[in-house]
Amino acid sequence: MIQIGVTGWGDHDSLYPAGTRSNEKLEVYSGHFPIVEVDSSFYAVQHSSTFEKWVAQTPKSFGFIVKAYQGMTGHLKEEIPFESKEEMFEKFKLSISPLIKSGKLKAVLFQYPPWFRCEKASVNLLNYTKKMMGPIPIAIEFRNKTWFEGDMRERTISYLKENGWIHTVCDEPQLQSGEGYVPIVPKATSKELTIIRFHGRNSAGWTRGNRSNAEWRKVRCLYRYNEKELAEWKNRLEEMKKETKEICLLFNNNSAGDAADNAKQMIDLLDLEYEGLAPKQLDFFDL
Repeated sequence: MIQIGVTGWGDHDSLYPAGTRSNEKLEVYSGHFPIVEVDSSFYAVQHSSTFEKWVAQTPKSFGFIVKAYQGMTGHLKEEIPFESKEEMFEKFKLSISPLIKSGKLKAVLFQYPPWFRCEKASVNLLNYTKKMMGPIPIAIEFRNKTWFEGDMRERTISYLKENGWIHTVCDEPQLQSGEGYVPIVPKATSKELTIIRFHGRNSAGWTRGNRSNAEWRKVRCLYRYNEKELAEWKNRLEEMKKETKEICLLFNNNSAGDAADNAKQMIDLLDLEYEGLAPKQLDFFDL
């Protein structure tokens, strides 16, 4: 089974009729796609009531992939706003409990920073994280190529399989220098789920400027995939379907609003039809 969606639901203007309020967008979104990635959870641990609301706004079969809080992945530069790491993990797990109870949680996505290299301290953090998350399905996205260089590629894949991590495959710029990217490694490590995230292939924008600069964040995923680039994935997906029951494709190339269009293009390319989506709202002025 292949599920396709995008990251977040607030910025994809092509999906929403004129006048759609922000608190209505998720319901409208769920009439187009069967899954979504929650990004707000990266910046702050959300209230469980927020997830309860989102559960109520979406169809029974709808699924959420939730980004782990930045304090749990090493992104946060200052001290974590909790008394301990243990409390941070417990608060996060409590926040997503409505998704778990409803069966709508696909996985929690741990996206590690570009400076998270393949070394002992990093593996220790992964082991600790797996222990703290318990039976909750967790996915990992590396952003440093040392995890896949040389013989480390197979060793990394084996480690993820043995320790119950869901591999997040990335389609992103392949840079000529530096470590802050990963190659496309279309391998499943879980028999249940694999995630693929499409960041675009804007090599210049990927490393442009200061990483803390808001302008850099606007350009790094500024990219629209063409049909040939999307078609490259057809054979890869066929092979991966032999290794895993479900594959979730998430388009993150939305600096200029391209993600939703590319996601729909991929649905058409793979000849997919989804049942159980929310009823689409009609814009009568377009009839």
